Amino acid sequence: MGELRMSALIDTFGRVHRDIRVSLTDRCNLRCTYCMPHDFAAWMPTEDLLSTDELMTILEVGIDAGIDEVRLTGGEPLLRPDIVDIVARINSLPNPPKLSLTTNGIRLAALAQPLKDAGLERVNISLDTLSAERFKAMTFRDRFDDVLKGIKSARDADLTPIKINTVLMPDVNDDEAVGLLKWALDEGLKLRFIEQMPLDAGGVWDRSTMVTADDVFHALNPVFSLTAVEARGSAPAEEFLVNGGPETVGIIASVTRPFCGSCDRLRLTSDGQLRSCLFATKEMDLRSVLRESDDSDEAKRAEIALRFGKTVLSKLPGHGINDPSFIQPARPMSAIGG
Repeated sequence: MGELRMSALIDTFGRVHRDIRVSLTDRCNLRCTYCMPHDFAAWMPTEDLLSTDELMTILEVGIDAGIDEVRLTGGEPLLRPDIVDIVARINSLPNPPKLSLTTNGIRLAALAQPLKDAGLERVNISLDTLSAERFKAMTFRDRFDDVLKGIKSARDADLTPIKINTVLMPDVNDDEAVGLLKWALDEGLKLRFIEQMPLDAGGVWDRSTMVTADDVFHALNPVFSLTAVEARGSAPAEEFLVNGGPETVGIIASVTRPFCGSCDRLRLTSDGQLRSCLFATKEMDLRSVLRESDDSDEAKRAEIALRFGKTVLSKLPGHGINDPSFIQPARPMSAIGG
């Protein structure tokens, strides 16, 4: 990563934005129930998605404004045919950002080493169960072994630290907290439990039956000694030393203990819409600047920079999940980018 730069992306609450989550596609080869309905088919037309050149222009502007960390997401980002080239191009920028990727791991066995060679630093891999049968029931795909192979390939390629993202659901996999942590510790992986959020676009989220951060803690605490790590910064996960450390487990309590006050993230959808929050109900159109304007390249970049600034200034103090007036985003998680 290049030298630290001053950021122009400061909102009205003093939060400095240095991190952008970039969705490369809304498509996915799994159908995790908390992300999208199993029969979901409302994919974006291919022509609506940003081209790689358009994406690079937006990232270059964002990095000039102070972004210094990029997380590639989806959908499933490894379905993007030129994913290795995208990583290489980002890594070759004059001030390359820290670069990571969130994946379901299915295509990682073939791509881990090429991605590492192109400049990817680390990966987050989603895995909610250690049971192949449960995996099939939760994702509507029989690909459990492929995920395990992907995790091994990521470790072999030194895409570390490897973080495992797990969502527990009541009467589905909420009995696996202890087993998952034991497995992660044995495998040298960093496990993070994430509260289920209202992003399925199917209207089935029910907070009253959600497995909360406290539920996870109370499930783990009788088996492991958990000690809170104080220095959290802008990280979404509350970290706990396991049995005195050095290993840790993370719990992301987006719903019950939101961390909006320290949020430093923006989100770019695969069709070129900039969002100030995962739960934002408004978006800033960057794609139209690139496709519909007759201005010079320099003027287009200036307009994109202006829209970055407007998006940051429009950011609310929090996502409002706990407010009675909260409106669930119309897009599913797969279309926003995790």
